[in-house]
Amino acid sequence: MLEVYTWPTPNGHKVHIALEELGLQYKVIPVDIGAGDQFKPEFLKITPNHRIPALVDPDGPGGKPFTLFESAAIMIYLSERNGGRLIPKDPIGRYKCLEWMMFQMGGVGPMFGQWNHFASYAVEKIPYAIERYTNEVKRLHWLAGDEYSMADIITFPWIRGAKQRNIDLADYPSVKRWHDEIAARPAVQRGVAVLADIQWRGPVNDAERENYFGSTQFAAR
Repeated sequence: MLEVYTWPTPNGHKVHIALEELGLQYKVIPVDIGAGDQFKPEFLKITPNHRIPALVDPDGPGGKPFTLFESAAIMIYLSERNGGRLIPKDPIGRYKCLEWMMFQMGGVGPMFGQWNHFASYAVEKIPYAIERYTNEVKRLHWLAGDEYSMADIITFPWIRGAKQRNIDLADYPSVKRWHDEIAARPAVQRGVAVLADIQWRGPVNDAERENYFGSTQFAAR
């Protein structure tokens, strides 16, 4: 059975959704990033970047155990492991899907994450930083594509938190329609429910702040 080292964040949820959409059996291994589980030696053996999610496939290529980190890489692997599902087979469709997956990895995720840091976590609220990333978040609220694919799955968990970023999806009618259609999918609902009962919902304490953003980030390498 696949083992997924994860936590209920957008990056974790997109892999959960992909697994559910593909109908795969998997074991969830929680990695409490607030408590510093991501720095434990057993996790660092899987991903030297100490970030969730990470995947262990006991029956990987050649029938040998295989580990993989980075959510987009995991999603592409899961697709190809299962007959290329959720990534279009025609070359143009495939590369357009991969293009939008990279758009999420290079734009949506990092920029939304920076907004979250400066607006929610930073001890000192810096107006310039908040405005800069608010504008970038607004700019990135657009999508394209005709076929439901990994490109939709990889982006949806970030867009579903629009209210937290003071974004009203009604201002983006096409994105709202897209969001609502995906949110109604049973596999998506199962995916975002993974570990939802232990999801962080309160103010961050000093120990959590250190584990999220402190020098432990590079000392653990």
